[in-house]
Amino acid sequence: MNKPSLNNLPHRYFIINKPYNIVSQFISPHEVGLLGDLKFKFPEGTHAIGRLDKDSEGLLLLTTNKKITRLLFSDDIKHKRVYLVQAGGAVNEGHLHLLRTGVSIRIEGGKNYITPVCEVDIIEHPQTIYPFINSTKEYGEHTWLLITLYEGKYRQVRKMLNAVHHRCKRLIRVSIENILLEDLAPGDVKEIEEDIFFDKLKIKKDN
Repeated sequence: MNKPSLNNLPHRYFIINKPYNIVSQFISPHEVGLLGDLKFKFPEGTHAIGRLDKDSEGLLLLTTNKKITRLLFSDDIKHKRVYLVQAGGAVNEGHLHLLRTGVSIRIEGGKNYITPVCEVDIIEHPQTIYPFINSTKEYGEHTWLLITLYEGKYRQVRKMLNAVHHRCKRLIRVSIENILLEDLAPGDVKEIEEDIFFDKLKIKKDN
């Protein structure tokens, strides 16, 4: 019997809580942790939608549908992304104002880029909202921030903090539009039905 073509199989959609020190890939020429190391058997053709770098954690979307990246990140509609960020030191009101109203960061090609207006709030007790960080080890003085962006330049959050002289000690993406990380533990995988996936991301199917 012939093996069915991947093109004829229903697409599948997953969310994961990507752990620290794992790249958003299934293969790499480097000795790094991979998505395939997670304790879940993904179907052939699964790939990540967008990226979280090796040092970042949290919500990552995966699918077998090759069109999703274009539908989500390449159209004219800006999609909301929310990050829980541990910044080194005490973030004062002046630095909050700069982060909210725009700072200069260096982007691809060596150009300076002013970040657009965004939402930045101090979170006093993040583990009461996001229980999966209960085991976090805290090193030195720090401030937890909740940062909402509608774009995703390379390492943008880290560069924004550097621009106001704070180091990003931990970065966790907690939502993309209405898909939420909630209490999904690091390394856990959750499958979502196609209609719910599209609805929560506020994207339309490409017919």
